[in-house]
Amino acid sequence: MAGKVFFSVTMSLDGFIAPEERTDDPDAQRWTAQWIELQQWLLPQRFLRENLKIGEGGEEGRDNDIARETFERTGASVMGKRMFDLGEPSWPEEAPFHTPVFVVTHEKRDPWERPGGTTFHFVNDGIEPALDRAREAAGDRDVRIAGGGATILEYVNAGLIDEFSIALSPVLIGSGIRLFEGVDAGRVALEPVRAEPSPRVTHLTYTVRER
Repeated sequence: MAGKVFFSVTMSLDGFIAPEERTDDPDAQRWTAQWIELQQWLLPQRFLRENLKIGEGGEEGRDNDIARETFERTGASVMGKRMFDLGEPSWPEEAPFHTPVFVVTHEKRDPWERPGGTTFHFVNDGIEPALDRAREAAGDRDVRIAGGGATILEYVNAGLIDEFSIALSPVLIGSGIRLFEGVDAGRVALEPVRAEPSPRVTHLTYTVRER
């Protein structure tokens, strides 16, 4: 039986999932500082440190469990070209997905295989063919729409998301990429599944259905 299609993001209290890129900040110092603040719940977790091979130790607890559960349920991922372009120079050689990743793009490119089980496949004919290929690759596991925000929104507006989770972080960014900017609110309805507070963030999970 096919798994779910979901996304999982961290969002600031004022609704942003990434800071605004500033052309007057060539070293991206402000962007990086805001991103680290936004992700402060995730970066210290033991699972993340293990997955990125950045050393032993790290925090354990419900935040760590959620990070691990999200990874373990994912059989394949889909992302937009912009997210791939931002990640390609910064991911370690053993990219952190360890599953097939389907990149929605207009660029024609051969698959890019990385150590540790991650292979990036480049899909040129739209979001639905990318999802079809991801479903096939994932088998009975779930497909994660990894991002960025514009790609997530395309899948939401197309009615292709079954469930999503937000780690609501107690920070204010002020400007940047809003998760639901441009959502087709007339066709999307949400049903709460659970809310789990932790010392760092509140984890919110919703199922998605058509109105």
